[in-house]
Amino acid sequence: MAAVGSAGGSRRVEAAAGSRWAPLPAWRGLLRALLFAVLGAGSCQGNSVERKIYIPLNKTAPCVRLLNATHQIGCQSSINGDTGVIHVVEKEEDLSWVLADGPHPPYMILLDGNLFNRRVMLQLKGTSRVSGLAVTIAKPSPPQGFSPGLKCPNDGFGVYSKDYGPQFAHCNSTVWNPVGSGLSYEDFDFPIFLLEDANETQVIKQCYQDHNVPHDGSGPEYPLCAMQLFSHMHAVTSTVTCMRRSSIQSTFSLNPEVVCDPLLDYNVWSTLQPINSSGKVDPEKEVIIVATRIDSHSFFWNVAPGAESAVSSFVTHLAAAEALHKVSDVHLLQRNIMFTFFQGETFDYIGSSRMVYDMEKDKFPLRLDNIHSFVELNQVALRNDSVLWMHTDPVSRRNESIQTQVKNLLEILSNSSVGGKVTLQEVGFSQPLPPSSFQRFLRARHIPGVVLTDHRTSFQNRYYQSMYDTPENIRMEYPEGLSPEETLEYVTNTAKSLAEVATVVARALYQLAGGANNTSAIQADPKTVSRMLYGFLIKMNNSWFQSIIKPDIKVILGDVPQHYVAVSSPVNTTYLVQYVLANLTGTVVNLTKEECLNPEKTPHAEKEMYEYAWVQGSLDPNSTTRVPYCVRSTVHLSKALSPAFELREWGSTEYSTWTESRWKEIRARIFLVASKELEIITLVVGIAILIFSLLATYFINAKADVLFSIPRDPGAVAY
Repeated sequence: MAAVGSAGGSRRVEAAAGSRWAPLPAWRGLLRALLFAVLGAGSCQGNSVERKIYIPLNKTAPCVRLLNATHQIGCQSSINGDTGVIHVVEKEEDLSWVLADGPHPPYMILLDGNLFNRRVMLQLKGTSRVSGLAVTIAKPSPPQGFSPGLKCPNDGFGVYSKDYGPQFAHCNSTVWNPVGSGLSYEDFDFPIFLLEDANETQVIKQCYQDHNVPHDGSGPEYPLCAMQLFSHMHAVTSTVTCMRRSSIQSTFSLNPEVVCDPLLDYNVWSTLQPINSSGKVDPEKEVIIVATRIDSHSFFWNVAPGAESAVSSFVTHLAAAEALHKVSDVHLLQRNIMFTFFQGETFDYIGSSRMVYDMEKDKFPLRLDNIHSFVELNQVALRNDSVLWMHTDPVSRRNESIQTQVKNLLEILSNSSVGGKVTLQEVGFSQPLPPSSFQRFLRARHIPGVVLTDHRTSFQNRYYQSMYDTPENIRMEYPEGLSPEETLEYVTNTAKSLAEVATVVARALYQLAGGANNTSAIQADPKTVSRMLYGFLIKMNNSWFQSIIKPDIKVILGDVPQHYVAVSSPVNTTYLVQYVLANLTGTVVNLTKEECLNPEKTPHAEKEMYEYAWVQGSLDPNSTTRVPYCVRSTVHLSKALSPAFELREWGSTEYSTWTESRWKEIRARIFLVASKELEIITLVVGIAILIFSLLATYFINAKADVLFSIPRDPGAVAY
């Protein structure tokens, strides 16, 4: 047996030696070349199969999860995304197929925008037969109105409570947003996406028509058109829970996994007369605060046009600031004026509550004692009969001193509108303030103030906190055929109307600050208002905005403006309000780029009094290069982060506690899906082929010396 074994061993050694030196057979070389070619093609086009299977939906906006001290709201998918067979719902009768009759649940619903309401959504929320929604934009906007916000916005965080005007708390006397459905404040356990591109919507509908339309009441045959939505959220339960988890991760982990972030940004503010931004204003110096909000919100993430709810008011505010800065004797005024633009007001007054907190803690140049009076511009674009309403606080007016100052403020405002196209009227004494930043200041102390709105009682705006609060909502209309540059310069009727409001406000502020001259020369510029409306509502990336910002932030100029506060700061809106305000109220100074960027090294620059910005400038008419310049202004930024996060009081009922969940990916795609039976057959055949391949590989490997041995040369002799 030993001899036989040795002989076998010698043959294997000999065969091995022979194969090492023998020429490679042609068929084996060809096989190897073919293998390399296949591998090369696979590496170059590794995702070609995926591209053939899936059609990505690139222009969508998701509903994401937000959290506060007690709740989570919004939407999310499962960790691997949610999939369902597409069913188009264009009328309520179509829902029966999804909710009961359809044989292929779960369904992904393509929902007509006119059906995106609370009644329909609560039906879908209560069933396991729905795996997600894709919502189309209704055109024209729903005539009955659509507001997914609350009927009583920011309830519990204003001034009215059981201790202060309890009869006005929780909108007991006035429901400010009667069409509010509260849909944005519901929690959905399936993904909901907005389809922003009509072409992609048509692709989905065509796929549905080709594969999914029921025939004579019976289910369609496979393959079926399906959709997959990815929007898994990391945070759950409440801000208290997610911030605690993030805090523990940050403390004990080298690579912490943060699951949520506070909503935050910056407030923008400037003063008519320069003040030391790093010091404190003299206690005897009185300041009039003019305020407005610059953020908005809708059901979908970063879809917040806010034409009436935010843009109309802050554009009017900016125009009034420009008009006042043109007055020759503003440096002689008895009182200073501070122009303030609050961020995050939609979410329980983030910006205003932070400024009040900073004033109370001596972290801001002004103290509450410096405030002479408060004027706030709220929604002002949808006036009836050119009437603007003046709202005041009936509780603080019970104080005789406050009552006297408020009556003086109302009289000055009313007189400023005499002879103009805008009429200011006082709301009844018994009506409370609408939701406004002024309420946060009243929580701290009694201050005489007024809130200007286009509504006497409930909002005129039927699309408050909605994706339909667009330029069309405030009646912005342009002639057909205008180029982008011509549209930018075209003065609309809306711009003229808001310029008239800005003129009245500027004249009243001048008199309130102690101005004694005739105010007829104080006039807001409709052309400037028109430019701002175009930039903040239609196209941010325009020639005027390009010319007034710093070169290193030009990437913020996206096409479609949105005004959501977000979690990264400053957001585009904040940057642009900052630089528009600097452009309208600042001064061009003769400094080089180095001097402008380093004013502390420049004599007489007064860095503590002014801010300097080196901006791009307009294009040279004869070339493609720009002519940059230096702007000096009194425009500053201050934090708009809720004090609750500074104090680590994540369950606070005093301050806003809103956070946004983090997520891994947001995407959507459609594809054809086979029947379960075919999938099982494919799986079984695949497993059978795999087993056969493994067995074949085993036997080939076991007989390799026989199958792949090379015949010996007949002349060779083995010894």
